[in-house]
Amino acid sequence: MLTPEKQLEIIKRGAVEVISEKELLAKFEKSVKKNTPLKIKAGFDPTAPDIHLGHTVLLEKMRQFQELGHEILFIIGDFTGMIGDPTGRSEVRKPLTKEDVLKNARTYREQIFKILDPKKTKVLFNSEWLTKMSVMDIVGLGSMQTVARMLEREDFKKRFESQQDITILEFYYPLFQGYDSVHLKADVELGGTDQKFNILMGRTLQRKMGVEEQAVVLMPLLEGLDGVNKMSKSLGNYIGITEQPKDMFGKVMSINDTLMLRYYELLSHISIDELSALKKGIEKGAIHPKTAKENLALEIVERYWGKDDALKAKEEFGHIFKDKGMPDEIPVFELKWEDDEMWVPKIMKLSGLCSSTGEAMRLIKQGGVTIDDKKCDNPDAKLKSGTYLFKAGKRKFLKIEGK
Repeated sequence: MLTPEKQLEIIKRGAVEVISEKELLAKFEKSVKKNTPLKIKAGFDPTAPDIHLGHTVLLEKMRQFQELGHEILFIIGDFTGMIGDPTGRSEVRKPLTKEDVLKNARTYREQIFKILDPKKTKVLFNSEWLTKMSVMDIVGLGSMQTVARMLEREDFKKRFESQQDITILEFYYPLFQGYDSVHLKADVELGGTDQKFNILMGRTLQRKMGVEEQAVVLMPLLEGLDGVNKMSKSLGNYIGITEQPKDMFGKVMSINDTLMLRYYELLSHISIDELSALKKGIEKGAIHPKTAKENLALEIVERYWGKDDALKAKEEFGHIFKDKGMPDEIPVFELKWEDDEMWVPKIMKLSGLCSSTGEAMRLIKQGGVTIDDKKCDNPDAKLKSGTYLFKAGKRKFLKIEGK
């Protein structure tokens, strides 16, 4: 095991806040002295079946703990997921069905082991203990926190002031999440900054129920490709970890230089010393930002697809952008035409070029769509049935055959 001080240095990398550094250092010291791993908890409500790089910020931090010799408790909130996390919500959230939760949970399990070591990771479902609570257990849990304290939470506060509904069930969400930490006797809990209230609830319940309080490591919400908003599928600024190698590579290459360094800090496996040297090299002009970006793209694609696919993606990227060429293979999509003419954003959505007509319209307005090598700048444009070569953004090519 590394020294407690070195472990703390590694875990602080990229973190927004550690509550508290003194407590976490003491836990590392106790772990080293007794040669006993710490229990590191992170919870995921399976509300979305596909993971993007924004989700992996926590997974990468879990990997670091894992490589330091600590025990990873990956909690799939199948029970809490059916309640729905109220974080950031301006209205009552529609709960998921049990079928939805289990389907999404299976996908999570398949994807997380692209980062974590399955032999050193405990995957747990919080229904295993929460469904066993009696009515009196739940009543007792409700007595652990006041309504006034709950209303200090920003999203609840706003809804209360605007006279929007807040259900009692939503008050129970942070209590159930906190109880997970009590039940597991977690030493550390990881989460995004948006989960601070819920995670601190774990500390509160542990203290009140006679369990040593967990330390907390809060990670930032990763900005998406636009460099402004957090990575989100709904905004279309994401990089999915199951995307094709050439798409992943091209998307990483599209980010600006400032965001590149942030991705290096939060997603790359290079050491702290190597990261420091990289920043200095770019600042002094010894390392070209484009070279650094290519290395980052290679690293990320290799992580999810392997070295051969990563090198092939780099080669194709160079072919398209340096030589202004076309991909060696352009996929073909057969689409059943509706009426005499069909709306271009709808064509793009149905063919998979964009996730929604809204994303397609935004891309068209930004000048990012060409049809048969002619720029399409009208989001209201329509096409008659036929064969068209679409280019969406800088990377996506698709031949659409209308039937």
